[in-house]
Amino acid sequence: MAGHARDRLLLYAPVPAYRRDGQIWVEAQAVNGLRLWATHFSEVTVMMPVAPGAPPAGWRPVVPGQGPLERIALALLPTAYRTGAFLRHLPATRARIRRLIEGADYLSFAIGGLIGDWGAVAALTASAMGRRFAVWTDRVESEVERRTAGSAPWRRRLKARLSHRPMAALERLVIRRAALGLFHGRETYDHYARYCRQPHVVHNIHLAPGDHIGAADLAAKQAELRAGVPLRLIYTGRAEAMKGPFDWLDALRRLKDRDVVFSAEWLGVGALLPQMRERIAALGLEDRVQTPGFVADHHAVLAACRASHLFLFCHLTPESPRCLIEALACGAPLVGYDGAFARDLIQSHGGGVLVPMGEAGALAAALAELDADRDRLAALLERAALDGAPFTDEAVFAHRAELIRTYLS
Repeated sequence: MAGHARDRLLLYAPVPAYRRDGQIWVEAQAVNGLRLWATHFSEVTVMMPVAPGAPPAGWRPVVPGQGPLERIALALLPTAYRTGAFLRHLPATRARIRRLIEGADYLSFAIGGLIGDWGAVAALTASAMGRRFAVWTDRVESEVERRTAGSAPWRRRLKARLSHRPMAALERLVIRRAALGLFHGRETYDHYARYCRQPHVVHNIHLAPGDHIGAADLAAKQAELRAGVPLRLIYTGRAEAMKGPFDWLDALRRLKDRDVVFSAEWLGVGALLPQMRERIAALGLEDRVQTPGFVADHHAVLAACRASHLFLFCHLTPESPRCLIEALACGAPLVGYDGAFARDLIQSHGGGVLVPMGEAGALAAALAELDADRDRLAALLERAALDGAPFTDEAVFAHRAELIRTYLS
């Protein structure tokens, strides 16, 4: 912990907490993030919306001030994503946020959304109080809203048309007032940096050094590739429109048509998972593509990445998904749609192959070329591991803490 007499950090994190049976449940990776923040500040208070219902898989019960949340306080705010509920809760919640700001030395708020975005409310409240604050975001929410609503039901499309412009205006307003911009990944940075006085590329990852692929495992994977084993492909993430699941399946169908032998796995759940499974059957890919759904054990997900030869992705929106960093750390080269985030991750060592967005045929061609040139593919594994080597949770949280201290003191 840093040796400052007064270094109390106030955060807003949009990941919801849950109340059940008298306990508070928080997402496991968020717990790890709070633990890491507490290694750099004497006290940490995190504001989080509290959601109704049972906690999803991947949430764990916590006791603020104890265990991994030692020196961490939780300030649970109402979930209010409907206009009426937001307006009802706004006066009392804003007053509570103001009191929390008064009791903190450093302020950092995640933003993303419109109605019910308490991070934006906190930022504007801090600005009105003359307090310096950092803003953090890992995707361009307004653009995600615009791009992913095209195939949605008409009510969802109408909502997106009405909301994405005011959402973008709110993003710019908050970022212009921030003393520090913490933009996760190059994609997000490139979009927002022009509006920010002090923009920085940061990363948010939950990888311990031991989660990275070891030299022996990397060599074994290279050896089996040179021996001609079938390609093992993987993706880890939600089955949602922004992730391009049907482009992913289209690329695999085209790969099969090229007579490339492979197996593929999509680890994750989402609204489109049932449709994905129907499409897999319709394309005749049932013997090659598996969709086991959500895997609660993050170590099991990383183990699956370390065992895979390539990480195939088809992201369609400007975001900075952690799964790409995890894949590189696991020695799984990136093969997917081009974007500033992915391009930046592999710029040092070239641990991947990127094709223009929307071109599933080009993805299939890239995969087939790698399958045919196993020496090139084996070398690509090593370059991917080198690109992923700098990323550990301790390193990225230390970087963000240093920026907060430097620019918000």
